[in-house]
Amino acid sequence: MSIEIERTYLAAEIPELAKESQPKLMSDFYLPSDMTVHPKLSLCQKGDAYEITKKSVLDESDASQQSEATIELNMREFEALRECSSRKVSKLRYSMKHDDWTVEVDVFTEGLEGLVLVDFEFDKEQAMRKFKAPSYCGADVTQEDFIAGGMLAGRTIEDIADDLECLNHSYPQ
Repeated sequence: MSIEIERTYLAAEIPELAKESQPKLMSDFYLPSDMTVHPKLSLCQKGDAYEITKKSVLDESDASQQSEATIELNMREFEALRECSSRKVSKLRYSMKHDDWTVEVDVFTEGLEGLVLVDFEFDKEQAMRKFKAPSYCGADVTQEDFIAGGMLAGRTIEDIADDLECLNHSYPQ
């Protein structure tokens, strides 16, 4: 088990730095399928790699730090478990470095087209607290439940439009 420390921001478009890297197509399936529950388990396919991950916030009032346990799966295991969930989200993930940070830019596809999220990962909480987001970042959505992967899964951009509007964020229509 590891501790993930990150901040998540909306972006109006793919940052120029990210365009220099080759994106990976990812599909995540969340368990349980019940849309009223914030799922903690996700099945992830990144190209030919498969895994199952359990994430849990360490402090219910702060989603920036989560415990994370990941198990690698083979394709057969992934396929069998994938049948357990209809909650899917697909995206292109660009990975890059910005100064001292690892940055992941997720460009959502299918029903969530137009949604771009930028995640900054940190080694220590202190570094995260001192962090100032670059100009390509919009609203900080780290604490927004509706934007968590499991809550996005199975939804469309129209489903979250009101939440985005409350953050003064527009998306291409």
